[in-house]
Amino acid sequence: MAKTRPGRKDVDSYTIRGTSKIVRAGDCVLMRPSDTSKPPYVARVEKIEQDNRSNVKVRVRWYYRPEESIGGRRQFHGAKELFLSDHYDVQSAHTIEGKCVVHSFKNYTKLENVGAEDYYCRFEYKAATGAFTPDRVAVYCKCEMPYNPDDLMVQCEGCKDWYHPACMGMTIEEAKKLDHFVCSECSSDDDMKKPQATFSASLGADGKLTSGRKYMRSEHKVLEVMT
Repeated sequence: MAKTRPGRKDVDSYTIRGTSKIVRAGDCVLMRPSDTSKPPYVARVEKIEQDNRSNVKVRVRWYYRPEESIGGRRQFHGAKELFLSDHYDVQSAHTIEGKCVVHSFKNYTKLENVGAEDYYCRFEYKAATGAFTPDRVAVYCKCEMPYNPDDLMVQCEGCKDWYHPACMGMTIEEAKKLDHFVCSECSSDDDMKKPQATFSASLGADGKLTSGRKYMRSEHKVLEVMT
């Protein structure tokens, strides 16, 4: 942890201006950008300091949105996805607009309802080089893309892989009506090549398509994350 500067002292918490919300080290916060047309920045508070004039500063570790990274936003990046960067900074506590929660990828996919303050992170990101940790992720479907939790997928009862409805020639509406699904590769005859499905899907309270099982694993196919 960084040393406290002369003339400053560590404080345990800070109350966000105009609210009763209390911020402590380890909390994730939304910070006001200089360009108000942009969404708030997201950061994790590492330390809170106060000087002799009661000015409060926070040492933060920034989260990057995919579009802020060197490689840019890709198809599998979710709308609420963030990367935990190695970029640290010191900011005035007055720029904190609110608190948020940055979930692990696994925990995010288990949420019944995703709120405005919910985000998730599955990668750490080196801002100078654009490198990611981990540098490989599991892929799914015929398109061999990593899982985007914003997208509906159906699971084959044979191979247990997951598929995007569009990649299997279905609309989302058709996929939502399925009770069972067998992919074309697992179908043993022509009659089974048409989706027959038992996959149940529903719309969450936030309008996002959700399924009975949203967190998926694959051991045999991986994608190297572009740096």
